[in-house]
Amino acid sequence: VQLQASGGGLVQAGGSLRLSCAASGPSFRNFHVGWFRQAPGKEREFVAAIMRSGTGSSTRYTDSVKGRFSISRDNAKNTVYLQMNNLKPEDTAVYSCAVTQIVWAYVEESRRYSNWGQGTLVTVSS
Repeated sequence: VQLQASGGGLVQAGGSLRLSCAASGPSFRNFHVGWFRQAPGKEREFVAAIMRSGTGSSTRYTDSVKGRFSISRDNAKNTVYLQMNNLKPEDTAVYSCAVTQIVWAYVEESRRYSNWGQGTLVTVSS
């Protein structure tokens, strides 16, 4: 599976963006998909994840984005989306997507993921 993230850009605080993670390969639906971000000078951090298809598509979010971000997947388009609303300057980072087949309990751990796509930069101005 190859992944490509897109949809980043410059937005004012309070604005919205929708990121896309487009995948190639017929087995995409068999993977959990995670979004991570890395701000300048900081470590990569978990943002959100969505369970593989056929399992109820459970989702998980880091506390700082709960109620503002929403992850979804469209298997027909081999794409996972991250809708980001009410953006804050602290959301500024490079956002990347990746896949994993690890048990759901570990989906927040970036080391469990592979096939990292090229990231997309999100900049939120105050």
